[in-house]
Order: sequence, then C-alpha cells, then structure tokens
Amino acid sequence: MKKKFSLIAMAGAALLLLTACGTTAVTSSSTNLWDQIVYGFAQVIRFLSFGGLTGVGIILFTIVIRAALLPLMNIQIKSSQRMQEIQPEIKKIQAKYPSKDMESRRLMNEEIQKLYAENKVNPYMGCLPLVVQMPVLWALYQALSRVDFLKHGTFLWFEIGAKDPTFILPILAAVFTFLSSYLMMKSAPERNVMTTSMTYIMPIFILIMGVNFAAGIALYWVISNAFQVFQTMLLANPYKIIAAREAKVQVEKDKIKAREKALKKARKK
Repeated sequence: MKKKFSLIAMAGAALLLLTACGTTAVTSSSTNLWDQIVYGFAQVIRFLSFGGLTGVGIILFTIVIRAALLPLMNIQIKSSQRMQEIQPEIKKIQAKYPSKDMESRRLMNEEIQKLYAENKVNPYMGCLPLVVQMPVLWALYQALSRVDFLKHGTFLWFEIGAKDPTFILPILAAVFTFLSSYLMMKSAPERNVMTTSMTYIMPIFILIMGVNFAAGIALYWVISNAFQVFQTMLLANPYKIIAAREAKVQVEKDKIKAREKALKKARKK
C-alpha cells in the first residue's frame, strides 16, 4: 500500500510538472514522439466525439481504455483478494521475528516471499494498472491543454480545457474514488490503518487535483472511477465475498458441532 501511495504521489507530481512544461501547441506537424502520441490521443477523442461533443469523446475514450484494461484489472483484483486472505499468516510471520536486526529482517522477508509464492500472490500487481494508466492520463492532460481543437471544446456546463467552475466534476470524481476504495476494503478479512487511511485520503487527493486541472481530466476521473465501481461489483462484489466467507465459516462450525455430537453418542455407547 505504501508503494501504491508513492506511485500515486509521483503521478500527481508528474502532472503538476506537466502544467509548467510542454506548453507549446501540438499539431499534426509535431515531430517529437511524445507530441505525436498526444496528438494521436486527441485524434481518437475527436473521432469518438459524436455530434462534435468533445465530452462524449472523452467519456467513450475512457470506457474504451477501462475496457481494454479489464483483464489486467481482473488479475489485480484476484491478486489483491489473495493478499487479503493471507494477511493473518503474514502477521504471524512478523510476530515470529520481532527483532529489527538485519538477520531477522532477512529471515522474515524470506518466509513472506515463500508465502507469496505458495499462494501465487504478487504484491506489486496492485500497482500495475495504475502504472499503465499514468501515461494515458499524462497524454490526455497534454491533449486537453496543447491541442487546439480539444482545448476550446464545450460540454454541458463547462469548458473542456478549463477548470470546472461549479466543482461538480471534482466532487463526483472524489465520491466515485471513495466508493471504489470502500468497496474493495469492505471485502477484506482484516483492515489496517494504511488501507483505511488511503480510502479517505485518495478522494481528497483526487478532489484537490480535480479542482486545479482541466474539467476534461476531472470528467475522465469521474467516468474511470464510476467504471471501477461497476467493475468491482461485477468481478469482486464485496457482499457476495462476505456472504461466501460467512457460509464457509458456518460450514466449519457445523462440522465441529457434528463431530462433537458424534463423539457424545460414541461415549454413551
């Protein structure tokens, strides 16, 4: 989780950096490779902007990107679930090596890595979708701020390339970010301070960024995180996971009761 937060912070810092550099217009004549990628993104959005509505183009572009990432996100969700399930075992290993010396740290890490391997868990998989989305977000920001035919587009009540004057989009982006994080956290067998903190910190982080960036970026976050909520309910519905876990626990309790009952009958005989 700390690594994920670091990646998010770096992404935010990179986006802030992009506001201060690369301000020249991007056109079909641009020769720089990154500028060509940015212009390509802009062209895709324009192609998807039915009726000349850039906002529609951004919405459809976001859905296409999220749909393309769906297999990767599915792998990430399953990896996260396995990670949650083995948290009690990880805590036991950590308790086994309370000392902070190098040898204890080494032995503890070896046992944890072995536990990961046995349960087919990749602790870095949770960060992979975020890393993949970073270039997309950067290119989208650059397209909205440097490509003329996107920079001046209007959709509903806001200018695509300007800040949302009503703050509706940043607020919606923060709400959907919270919902997506909350749903993922809800299914966890155990909750830690870091996970809980991130559930509340990330929406604030997104809100601040949404207020300061172009409305088109905030629109991307709204649709992307709304899609994330839908995806979570589809692939990792926390209510179904909790129900399945409780059913499993009940089955074990019933087995224990049946065993005790059988032993009592055997003693009576």
